[in-house]
Amino acid sequence: MKKLLLLFLVISVNMSVAQEGVLLRLNYENQATYTVEMTMSQEMGAMMSMEMSTNMEMQVSAAESENYEIKTKFTKMSMEMLQGGNLMSFDSSKSDEELDATGKMMKSQMGPMLEAMIYSKVNTLGETLETTIEPNIPGMDDIAKQSSSVVYPKEAVKVGSTWTMSKEEKGMKMDFLYTVKSISKENVLVDLSGEVSGMGSGKITGNVTINIASGIPTKSLIEMNLSVAEQQLKMKAVTEIAKK
Repeated sequence: MKKLLLLFLVISVNMSVAQEGVLLRLNYENQATYTVEMTMSQEMGAMMSMEMSTNMEMQVSAAESENYEIKTKFTKMSMEMLQGGNLMSFDSSKSDEELDATGKMMKSQMGPMLEAMIYSKVNTLGETLETTIEPNIPGMDDIAKQSSSVVYPKEAVKVGSTWTMSKEEKGMKMDFLYTVKSISKENVLVDLSGEVSGMGSGKITGNVTINIASGIPTKSLIEMNLSVAEQQLKMKAVTEIAKK
């Protein structure tokens, strides 16, 4: 009987949370450091495949008007690319002696990214207000954009609530549709769908787990199946964020 009563109370709490709605807002802890682990992959048939993993650290400080100032730095970076039958790989944790000629060449190109700092300002909705990279390294801004978080709606959400977000990169427009799948005491689980148009066209699928207390998207999966210049391209990005 006690177990049944406890189960009823748990269900009642979860239903209450879902019925009342949840206001999604970033609530970073001031002066805290967060780790970001991201894995990205691309496949274009037999022509090319690539997988890239990055580890980053974000140092957060509160700013005026409920905004946050964030300093982000790469702590580890690795990549494997197969193109034209040639395999190229790089791992920043390896010494020069452990890298082959191709790895050393890639280190000279990607190594400077590990020394750069990304300065950004975001608001509580997750909107990036400004971004500066020092020193300004070609290609760094593209990687920084890949790690950008979801932008939250202004109103509270319930199960079944939807909101949209759009962004443009490299001649392609991406329209995202977020649909709240479930709400628990700790997290909001959101399904992701959408379309890509412009220089490439295709579909977007995925999901995001958002921690209610911190407003942080702790886990996210984004997959894109695109047609670019009459070639089929599959892209996948998995991101996890945690307080250090």
